[in-house]
Amino acid sequence: MKYIKINPDDNVAVALEDLSRGEVVEGVTLSVDIPRGHKIVLKALRAGDNVIKYGFPIGHVTKDAPAGTLVDHSCIKTNLEGILDYSYDPRLVEIEKSRKVRTFKGYRRTDGQVGIRNQIWVIPTVGCVNGICENIVKQFKDWLRSSFHGSSVESAVDAIVAFPHNYGCSQLGGDHENTRTILADMVHHPNAGGVLVVSLGCENNQLDAFRELVGPVDETRVRMFACQKVEDEVAYGVQLLKEIYEVVSRDVREDVPVSELRVGLKCGGSDGLSGITANPLLGVFSDWIVAQGGTTVLTEVPEMFGAETILMNRCQDKATFDKTVSLINDFKEYFIKQGMPVYENPSPGNKAGGISTLEEKSLGCTQKCGKSIVRGVLRYGERLKVKGLNLLSAPGNDLVASTALASAGCQVVLFTTGRGTPFGSFVPTMKIATNTPLAEGKPKWIDFNAGVLAEGKAMDKVAEKFIDYVLAVASGESVNNEKNDFREIAIFKTGVTL
Repeated sequence: MKYIKINPDDNVAVALEDLSRGEVVEGVTLSVDIPRGHKIVLKALRAGDNVIKYGFPIGHVTKDAPAGTLVDHSCIKTNLEGILDYSYDPRLVEIEKSRKVRTFKGYRRTDGQVGIRNQIWVIPTVGCVNGICENIVKQFKDWLRSSFHGSSVESAVDAIVAFPHNYGCSQLGGDHENTRTILADMVHHPNAGGVLVVSLGCENNQLDAFRELVGPVDETRVRMFACQKVEDEVAYGVQLLKEIYEVVSRDVREDVPVSELRVGLKCGGSDGLSGITANPLLGVFSDWIVAQGGTTVLTEVPEMFGAETILMNRCQDKATFDKTVSLINDFKEYFIKQGMPVYENPSPGNKAGGISTLEEKSLGCTQKCGKSIVRGVLRYGERLKVKGLNLLSAPGNDLVASTALASAGCQVVLFTTGRGTPFGSFVPTMKIATNTPLAEGKPKWIDFNAGVLAEGKAMDKVAEKFIDYVLAVASGESVNNEKNDFREIAIFKTGVTL
């Protein structure tokens, strides 16, 4: 299969591999070479005509486009506008509950949550103590090596990690609250069996106020201190880690139903195959998780623009619809307030991969959440409350959005990509390739190849293999970002830095 016409109403096809001038597509002879992932005009378009893909307009051509030619960002313009009024037209598909309950090996926490990792995290309240946190982790690992005679320093836990960041002081209003909220979310995350919070002492993010925001914790697992109040902050921190480790190292995995899984859905470095292979695979997986009673979360609000009505009409009721309208329009207001164009997307990499407009990107992006009913809508930094499909307010930036998904309580982020990226957030960040050349070319980045779907592999067989792989990861198998020790956080910033 060299190309695909996704919907019968489409007036373009998509090349699944590089096509040469003279080849025939849907009865049309190509007059130019067509790169993989790019669009082929099937019916002559006049300037101003809509380009139809996925059965929806993805923009209009700015000049005549004969049949058999390439149509890309150079000759397509978005149809999208600014703030819109929406009406609720529910089109709900109830996902039947699965009769076969699957399980994974997870860690049950005393607060009722389930973790898929048993890690110890060192979290700075402010960027000033980043180095101290990293030194505490280094010296603690040195102590472990000497104590256990050179065996793996993390033999009894999955990882011991510091998470430096640049915030916690010189911030006002929403930015200050975003920092406090995301860090507090991390303290409560079930993938952390233990947490050490390290403060400087004079920052805006004062430790006493932060402790109050965090609320009740198991004090044998969560410890906090201010560096300015102790003589040797590194030695003090190492001693606290020893005490935390003594508790966390006794935790064991047990069988847990998939209904306890909370999975973040994300894409980045997308290409023309994203909406054909990897994103539809995640859609099938998302519906399967929902059928098991579990939870998936879709974010990247700017990449819902152009496909937002599809999500709105899948909301369970009018109240959820109204929250989704606010989710969309509030983000548009953010762009407008900053004096930025609402539809300045896709990125250069997206365009090179065959994505021409934000409508096209969004229609492919939203396929990650399948057909399930939208059960919840979350503000940035808000933690999950209801099971099923949720929408989360966050930008499209890969690390900011992945951090937000993890902060909401997702134990793992599934990340589809057509161009490739090595990063990882503070939870396992699984990379799913949209095409086989990427999977084969970057085996230390990519964890699963969905590109085989463009080569004739059946979706049900690929989805079965993918489900088994995700459950293996949930049970402890490492993904590449963990193997590479690529773990970071990024917090959404919109305002003034003092």
